[in-house]
Amino acid sequence: MIKKHWSKILVILLLIVIMTGGFRCKTTSQEVREAMKPVKLIYWGVWDTPEAINFLINDYRVLHPHVSIEYRKLRNEEYEQALKEAWLDERGPDIFAIPITWLEEYKHRLLPLPDKITMPYVQLVGPSCKREEEVVLKTQASLNLGDIRQKFVGTIYDDVVEGEQIYGLPLSLDSLVLYYNRDLLNTAGIPQPPTNWTEFKNQVQKLTFQDEKGNIVQAGVALGTANNVRNATDILSLLMMQNGTPMIQGRKATFNLPSTQREGYYPGEEALRFYTDFANPAKEVYTWNSQMPDSLDAFIEGRVAFYFGYSYDLATIQSRAPKLNFSITTMPQIKDSLQSVNSANYWIQTVYWKTEHANEAWDFIQFMATNEDSIKKYLDVDHRPTALNSLYNQQIEDYDLRPFVKQILTAQTWYNGQNYPVVEEAFKEMINKVLRGEATIKQAILYGVGAVNLTF
Repeated sequence: MIKKHWSKILVILLLIVIMTGGFRCKTTSQEVREAMKPVKLIYWGVWDTPEAINFLINDYRVLHPHVSIEYRKLRNEEYEQALKEAWLDERGPDIFAIPITWLEEYKHRLLPLPDKITMPYVQLVGPSCKREEEVVLKTQASLNLGDIRQKFVGTIYDDVVEGEQIYGLPLSLDSLVLYYNRDLLNTAGIPQPPTNWTEFKNQVQKLTFQDEKGNIVQAGVALGTANNVRNATDILSLLMMQNGTPMIQGRKATFNLPSTQREGYYPGEEALRFYTDFANPAKEVYTWNSQMPDSLDAFIEGRVAFYFGYSYDLATIQSRAPKLNFSITTMPQIKDSLQSVNSANYWIQTVYWKTEHANEAWDFIQFMATNEDSIKKYLDVDHRPTALNSLYNQQIEDYDLRPFVKQILTAQTWYNGQNYPVVEEAFKEMINKVLRGEATIKQAILYGVGAVNLTF
């Protein structure tokens, strides 16, 4: 009886083994155990809200639960100094965001994207009736140069790749647009905002009003000066680029050179003249001066019809002036021009060259920048225009984002030197020298070229 009893038990056990695919003896190698040790990444940024970044972090940790990421949002005015102090003490952060204009200056602090990344992954193995988790190490190829060209809009490759090395990836891409006060345009009998600079000049004249003493009581546009016009450097450099100005050649500023298409024509000089005319009382388009308030403040207060800004201005305007009747349109272009040119402004996520967690840091950045489902959550929260070609058609349907998204394929940068604040000041000083009568247009341009060349 005992033998029969044990025989039945053995038969039952055998059936169980057959049905479940056998007894599994799950072992984990020392290499895998080391890779699965908890890792904490420190991540610094300025403009991205923790709410938006947390979408990316949470989605990433589903794949890699052993990686925790602590995001810290710093104030813009303290950010650069905080980074320098952290680097001096060699305490990171592992990941940090920088404006694309900082890349050359701090490239020596960055770790380029490695060709391959090895990470542990949790996968389910075994028959469907008895799935078990197993940790495996996978070595996968990183994004390559072809991927950057294919996945991201045009300017990204030109900006983040140097010497076949990839130094950072963007989460979004912003560009200059034209904000306009619908009530002021309606009152002036202007049904549509301008699409080119000729229409723009005509509309500015209709929208500008002065009192009997010559004081401007309503401005057509906040343009022409330096210190009270936000984004003055970006606007002027965009005018130059649209006009066909050779901004740089190699490692040298050249926006003083004549046009290669039109003999005797200096496109950089004409762009500076066009810009400063709006603050020149002798010109028909005079509408702004240095005594006017800050350009964004004036727009919010309804004192100016046009304002040139970025997508991040949208939330500021809506919160400070919830009843302001305004809209956004794309930047004016040169009339009859065969191609559009726009100004790109964006930050990239980078890795500290002395991080102890290079694989995890770069793996997370690649996930953030290219995982469409996750990046859409991020973009929706902070209402940012995408940098990915694949999301263009989706975002173009968003009313508020449409003007920005329309421009991402033609947006570009031009500066690749090592001290962009000096460039900003140089462009402002070009404007001020002309308005103060201290220099001719040509002399001001030569000053600006000399100052910018000192930063290369």
